[in-house]
Amino acid sequence: MKYAILILIIMLIVCLANMPYGYYSLTRFFAMTIFACLAYISYNDNKKQFVIFSASALLFQPFVKITLGRTIWNIVDVIEALFLLWFWITKYITNKKQL
Repeated sequence: MKYAILILIIMLIVCLANMPYGYYSLTRFFAMTIFACLAYISYNDNKKQFVIFSASALLFQPFVKITLGRTIWNIVDVIEALFLLWFWITKYITNKKQL
């Protein structure tokens, strides 16, 4: 899970570039999967993170498209990437015993 979060952060940042539509669909599916797994993992540990991860999984799900416009999606991608980076640092860097 540690490397999947890093891959998702990179994928979300790459979404800021002009990419083919298939890349965005792949990113949405991958993000939904990772956020759903993180929500499942954080269910008993941290209810606030559970809510954020669940909402993110619903936002990125590829089955019912949520059309926000390119500018809003870019903002969402950056916010989600920063949140995931913060989560990754606090979980895997500062908390050495979970490595």
